[in-house]
Amino acid sequence: MADPASSRARDVPGTPSSRDAAAQFPAIAGNGTHERVPTALVYCEANFGALDGKTANGLVRHSERYEILTVIDSEQAGLDTGAVLDGTPNGVPVCRDLAHALAHIGRVPDCFIFGMAPSSGMLSANERRIVLEAIALGMDVVNGLHEFLNDDAEFAAAAAAQGVEIFDVRRPRAKKDLRMFSGRIAGVSCPRIAVLGTDGAIGKRTTATILTRALNEHGVKAVMVGTGQTCLIQGARYGVALDAIPSQFCSGEMESAVVEAFEAEHPDVLIIEGQGALSHPAYLTSTFILRGCRPDGVVLQHAPGRTHLGDFPGVVLPTPAAEIHLIQTFADTKVIGLTINHEHMTDTEVSTAIATYEYELGIPVTDALTRPTERLVEMVLAAFPELEERRAARA
Repeated sequence: MADPASSRARDVPGTPSSRDAAAQFPAIAGNGTHERVPTALVYCEANFGALDGKTANGLVRHSERYEILTVIDSEQAGLDTGAVLDGTPNGVPVCRDLAHALAHIGRVPDCFIFGMAPSSGMLSANERRIVLEAIALGMDVVNGLHEFLNDDAEFAAAAAAQGVEIFDVRRPRAKKDLRMFSGRIAGVSCPRIAVLGTDGAIGKRTTATILTRALNEHGVKAVMVGTGQTCLIQGARYGVALDAIPSQFCSGEMESAVVEAFEAEHPDVLIIEGQGALSHPAYLTSTFILRGCRPDGVVLQHAPGRTHLGDFPGVVLPTPAAEIHLIQTFADTKVIGLTINHEHMTDTEVSTAIATYEYELGIPVTDALTRPTERLVEMVLAAFPELEERRAARA
């Protein structure tokens, strides 16, 4: 399959359903093998490492689809992106603007990725100018916003003039092709684990990614199903951008993505990325995840250093106990563990929180980023011992 500069499908749907997912982006072949990975810079002005910079944050930590060369954020220019996020340099720098980024790279990358996820889901006037500048330079644009740039006459004309592609990642399939819930999820015989949270932008995708990788390294075949634009941009082969789908079809699209991942991959376990929070007043997609994939277990992500919801400072963050009660009341499932987002916390505070929550909740607790990943694996195997038996039988 050709790279983005040589193959132009004019409008790429943003909610790939499972086996179609690889075909939606040029960097990954249909059989899962990689050809040349396109290079990319990520625009994240004044938001890298912050809540609204979660797309850029996620791409720096993990990207199968693109080679990330730099992140643009004038407030942190000159720093290393890995050091900003996790305290460990990764060699990917932060640059102050597009000109500085291109001078540092020494060439024009294949792609310009808009790396922010503001609650408005729309571009500002200045951001429009920068995206148009990237198009004029010959870069494909990867857009994860609710605003579809292919529907904007100015962007469409600019892309056509330069022969570049705009990928509107959140664009759902045509309404005639959307799926209703069917009950096919009952035929998925392997455990399904959803990684949910007490807030949006709290680390659910990161924990789900690390958990999936850790299980595979342990010999348990785990496949992740994405539910948001960042996961799809990172390279998830299965999933939907759930918050862009009409509510009537959300459970069905969620179910279909999980069923297709199961039928195509025959995994030991499926890990489903969460969105928002079941208790959240605005980001309600957790309801469709719980209804559509009917998880056998839930890992709950929580940020003890957060007192209020990230995008709604007037709303108090729920306690893990309250969220667990809500989840287990709303759905026929069980919360099997708690994972910590360590923002605004010292390592000692993380250790204290782990011990406190384990005592209070009676479930395993860990931090996916700062504690050994074996703890995540143990959390899952304790809840689903048949996974260890299956792994041992294959060994």
